[in-house]
Amino acid sequence: MGGVCSLISLIMEDVYEAGPSPPGEDFVPVPSRSRPPVSILLSTFLFCAETAAACWMAAGYGRSEDEVWMSLTIVFMLVPSIMVQLTLTFIHRDLGRHRTLVLLWHLLQLGPIIRCVEALMVYCQMGREEEPYVTISRKKHHRSWGVFEEEEREVGHSLRKLATHRDAFKRTAVIQAFLGSTPQLTLQLYVTVLERYVPPARAFLMAMSLASTTYGASVLNILAIQIKYDDYKVQLSVPAFVCVVLWRALEIATRVTVLVLFCAALKLWVAVVIVVNMVALFLLPWVNFWRRGNSIPENVEKSFSGIGTMIVLGSVTLLYSAINMFCWSAVQLNLAERGLIDQSQNWGRLSLHYAFRLLENTALILLWYFYKEDGFEYFCSPLLVVQLLFGYAAAIFFMLFFYQYFHPCRSLFSRNVSDLLSCAYCKTTKPLQRRGVGRESIV
Repeated sequence: MGGVCSLISLIMEDVYEAGPSPPGEDFVPVPSRSRPPVSILLSTFLFCAETAAACWMAAGYGRSEDEVWMSLTIVFMLVPSIMVQLTLTFIHRDLGRHRTLVLLWHLLQLGPIIRCVEALMVYCQMGREEEPYVTISRKKHHRSWGVFEEEEREVGHSLRKLATHRDAFKRTAVIQAFLGSTPQLTLQLYVTVLERYVPPARAFLMAMSLASTTYGASVLNILAIQIKYDDYKVQLSVPAFVCVVLWRALEIATRVTVLVLFCAALKLWVAVVIVVNMVALFLLPWVNFWRRGNSIPENVEKSFSGIGTMIVLGSVTLLYSAINMFCWSAVQLNLAERGLIDQSQNWGRLSLHYAFRLLENTALILLWYFYKEDGFEYFCSPLLVVQLLFGYAAAIFFMLFFYQYFHPCRSLFSRNVSDLLSCAYCKTTKPLQRRGVGRESIV
């Protein structure tokens, strides 16, 4: 059990990043060190396992001459893989460095493997010889409730390279999760509902897709906390990580199941639901951008032209809408910022998202219940409806539980979850109390 807890804590590791030096402040010097790149190994394993499972499943569809399912399985495998290769190449800037062998691995769709090997080599070579530091990193480390201690760390070349690898794999995990794993999971579950049969290849592929999506959503939570609290050393505890995994797994699994069941009953209407959701989520950041009268940021990347910047913004917005289609993105998009990320914590948007998704899931699953086909007569349909609604409610519960008790920076909150719920309760009870007082005065 202790080994599992240690592994979980290593997965959620964080690396100090260089920051400006505030003058006149005392810092505690910390020796430069880094933890094993377990998150990189996990991302690479999920990528390889899901790709292998998709190839296995596509071969099975080919033997049974199911060309449509085979083609879609290959598409949902190749499209995110190509995006992952482009992301890794862009972050490491390999196009201008003439790294022919590395680019060949990316052309063969094996880029994460060679990047993982490079990260392991950098980690193994760290500390063998003294190297000059590149910059100084200063972070606030949480010691006790409301007590933070400033720490100073020298960041050398090796530590910075390892941090670059970790940042790259965090982004590719999100891309793989929501441009490949989630559509793949939806497709395979839909085929399972139609065929009423789960072969081992499909079961393994669905398991790997759900694991990849859950991990990608958990990474989004970590990125959101790091962006919001950039001056602090952020590290999730083991209970916090378990709570986030349960929250994300229940949220994604119930959402995908509801969409698949609705598609099985009303095939034409599911396209309307998906298109309306995607278009609305895609246009929302742009509407906020134009409503505020902002201009397109020119420094997204120095080598980009105006058209290139628009392509990047469109791609990021598409990924943002795909994430929010299935779960809460945690990271909010702001097209006016150079980093494209809104650093504020918007509780109202979070509440609105989960309230709308709960109502939408309830409506879709009830429509399936009333218009389902005769093939579901062997299932206890009312029980399935209750289980799906309870599963999504449980996801919301774990989300509230995380923000109330396990958030690493909860001591910095001006208001926590219990305060917001108390405010909502007071707003609903005060009108009733006023009505009661008025009645008593009349009597």
